[in-house]
Amino acid sequence: MLNDVSILLAEDDENDIFLMQRAFERAGVPNPLLVVHNGQEAIDYLAGNGKYAERDKHPLPGLLLLDLKMPWMDGFDVLAWLRGQPQFNTLPVVVLTSSKLQADVDKSRELGVYDYRVKPHTFEDLVRLLDDVRHCWLDERFNRYCAHK
Repeated sequence: MLNDVSILLAEDDENDIFLMQRAFERAGVPNPLLVVHNGQEAIDYLAGNGKYAERDKHPLPGLLLLDLKMPWMDGFDVLAWLRGQPQFNTLPVVVLTSSKLQADVDKSRELGVYDYRVKPHTFEDLVRLLDDVRHCWLDERFNRYCAHK
């Protein structure tokens, strides 16, 4: 299990960020959770631009949890940018969104997302979802299986 790699969360809703932080604690996820608030910040973080240039303070994540509906630059824009960045071909990207629209699922898949998850309605379901995502994408023994679920 890759316990020491960070997880980058791109999420604009402060309530969802708070719930994710609490759910990480409850699920016992040891990975550091890093938060950016929109798509442009996610790209800046990944590219090491501006305030994210110092990699010892802002390490590259081992997993990106990406909301689709964010201001300025949404999750689809981030996915499109990632497609043009070969250094991120192996970065697992999991869309974590409230959208159940098939068009959003299809567009995400076309843009190379590894996994698409709808945000659950209860805290306990969120804890279970995070545990499952972590085991799927940060456990080298399982990630091949999860890619084909």
